[in-house]
Amino acid sequence: MAKKKVCKQCRMFVEEEECPNCKSGLFTTTWKGRLSVINPEKSVIAKNIGLKAKGEYAIKIR
Repeated sequence: MAKKKVCKQCRMFVEEEECPNCKSGLFTTTWKGRLSVINPEKSVIAKNIGLKAKGEYAIKIR
């Protein structure tokens, strides 16, 4: 099973060739940890790290 790719700029998991969140084309498959944001307006963690869009994010990337 191949690892999912993550945007290097916003750390969102993506399947397309362009990140839907920040429109970047730079990706990595070297990541650790996941964070699922369902409601970024009410999430204290999302606010603390600056996430404004719902989705799945990597905690650490290389």
